[in-house]
Amino acid sequence: MSDREPIIVTDRLSRRFGSLVAVKDVSLTVYRGEIFGVLGPNGAGKSTTIRMLCGILDPSSGSGRVVGYDIATDAERIKSRIGYMTQRFSLYEDLTVYENLRFYAGLYGVPVSARRARVDRALDQAGLGGRRDQLAGTLSGGWKQRVAIASATLHDPPLLFLDEPTAGVDPVSRREFWDLIHRLAGEGTTILLTTHYMDEAERCNRLAFIFGGTVLDVGTPTQVIERRHLRAAEVDVDQPDGAEAALRADPRVAEISHFGGMLRVTTRGDADPMTVVREVFAARGIAARDVHEARVSVEDAFVEMVREDERGRARRAAAAGGPS
Repeated sequence: MSDREPIIVTDRLSRRFGSLVAVKDVSLTVYRGEIFGVLGPNGAGKSTTIRMLCGILDPSSGSGRVVGYDIATDAERIKSRIGYMTQRFSLYEDLTVYENLRFYAGLYGVPVSARRARVDRALDQAGLGGRRDQLAGTLSGGWKQRVAIASATLHDPPLLFLDEPTAGVDPVSRREFWDLIHRLAGEGTTILLTTHYMDEAERCNRLAFIFGGTVLDVGTPTQVIERRHLRAAEVDVDQPDGAEAALRADPRVAEISHFGGMLRVTTRGDADPMTVVREVFAARGIAARDVHEARVSVEDAFVEMVREDERGRARRAAAAGGPS
């Protein structure tokens, strides 16, 4: 990936709101043609980071370049060369889908002579041909998101920002929306999106994990998972609550979660989770119907990163003699 051209570069980018540090020292490089995910819980600083990259918010410190322009001094040039879809994209509900797209084509400065062709192409790309004359206010959430992404790409931006694009959208519409994202990327558009859905993170080429305004890791989903040295197993047991308590006492266990009557056990330090389960259960006289290894997910990796960060903060606070 390093031989590809960067389209976003930031160096220690930070943003404060009074005494609140929303984003701290974010350094990222996004390459042309990538689907790059910024992953983190609500309030982690994802949307603030995107607004700085779009030239909407000035950084408090640090620097960044987007599509070749400085985010602090060339914000208007950046805005003309990107597409930006927010969580709260507003359609004109008393206009049809086609009329909405015609309006946004004008806002983006698409030449009058090219507007009809651009709108027709956007309708086709987003699968909106059958909804062309439907009032926007009667669309479901999933179809509204399609209109939003069609509007954001009318001017052929090389870079598209999607801020929580599938928030509140049903699972089928989410999957169809991701198919659209991959089609756009396949046609050459670079896409940076924020999400707190861990399954969506695995659909990205690379990820940045943000927690508390700080980047915890950057890499492909596989790289991020491998760096945590986690393994996982699923355990079918009669008394899951008692089994969970016994397993949590073992220092090799990173996390335990319930899936119906099953327990999902994650171990750190590459410890074999099936061996850990069998040893703990044998010592406590607990019987398991089945224990089998499971795939470690991006969610497992993210939870472990957050736990590592919390432990680090606690150690530093203890060393300083103050609260975390």
